[in-house]
Amino acid sequence: MINSIRILGTRGVPAAHGGFETFAEHLAPYLVEHGWQVTVYCQEDGTGPVFEDEWRGVRRVRIPIANTGPAGTILFDWKSTLHASSEPGLVLTLGYNTAVFCALYRLKGLKNVINMDGVEWRRQKWGGVAKAWFWMNDWAGCWLGNHLVADHPEIKKHLATRVSADKITMIPYGSDRVEAADHSLIAPYGLAPDSYAILIARAEPENSILEVVRAWSRKPRGCKLVVLGRYFPDHVYQRAVQAAASEEVIFPGAIYEKSAVQALRFHARFYVHGHQVGGTNPSLVEALGAGNAVLAHDNFYNRWVAGDAGVYFRDEQECAERIEGLLDEGSAPSACRPTLLRGASRARHAEAFTWERVLAEYESLLLKWA
Repeated sequence: MINSIRILGTRGVPAAHGGFETFAEHLAPYLVEHGWQVTVYCQEDGTGPVFEDEWRGVRRVRIPIANTGPAGTILFDWKSTLHASSEPGLVLTLGYNTAVFCALYRLKGLKNVINMDGVEWRRQKWGGVAKAWFWMNDWAGCWLGNHLVADHPEIKKHLATRVSADKITMIPYGSDRVEAADHSLIAPYGLAPDSYAILIARAEPENSILEVVRAWSRKPRGCKLVVLGRYFPDHVYQRAVQAAASEEVIFPGAIYEKSAVQALRFHARFYVHGHQVGGTNPSLVEALGAGNAVLAHDNFYNRWVAGDAGVYFRDEQECAERIEGLLDEGSAPSACRPTLLRGASRARHAEAFTWERVLAEYESLLLKWA
């Protein structure tokens, strides 16, 4: 008997938007190669009927949505759920943001494994209504899913306050191991290898970007800080970040070309990760895969992921001190030396975050429910 699975909760494959899409881009072909029939639901901009095609042996159900923003995402999730509930087979839902819709699978007797992502309702960026919606769906996902996946031990602890720990499997995010990158790809940004640090994050307060930029800009560093992401002049927080930046902090914008991002990451002196909430963050895992030394916000999420590959800060002052140590390798204590941290990154990635390991763990779990 051939196992079949439908993957929902992403914008589609191949990846163009974020971590779950990248995960689906790896998992779907992997399962096809292991004999599964795989369907991935894909959101299309515009109007028209639902249509299908194939990508790397994966059936893609493509659903046009005219709405933009959260309303469009909710409508896409509802239409995907309706379509997926009309066919037999296992469902894998990535994210719980519209988990209330999963009641339909329960009504039809379909098995549904849900990756519960992070604790979205705790994020500072959301208003009261959005936080209430996410909180409700957090509970709904726990109740309605036949089994839950947590991407971090602390997320599993959180979910275990709602349901039995036996209903939860911890499987982290994965990333490619980057052994080399074309340094000519960083030249258009006025950069040379080891002449800059890099920060890749959405420009939101919970990602500590303002603290990092202020810490970097306290004095001349002889090294640049490259801050990737979209920055808009009418956004109060983003405007404050740019206003705090010295001439050594540069903002190239959002870069989506995978080879360029890999090169920027690979050739950086170190990677800065200011995320304060969330589980196993894809960007941090990708930094480990690229062999980056890591400067990270000090919390249990980041410490479990990066381990000895990171040095940590709790506030702007500590961030400035850690930057000083990472830039002055000769006089820095051994725990702050980028050359040693890079080796630790490689080791931590090989231990827990290779795609081979992560995908095999997912298939083992899914086979129990197929």
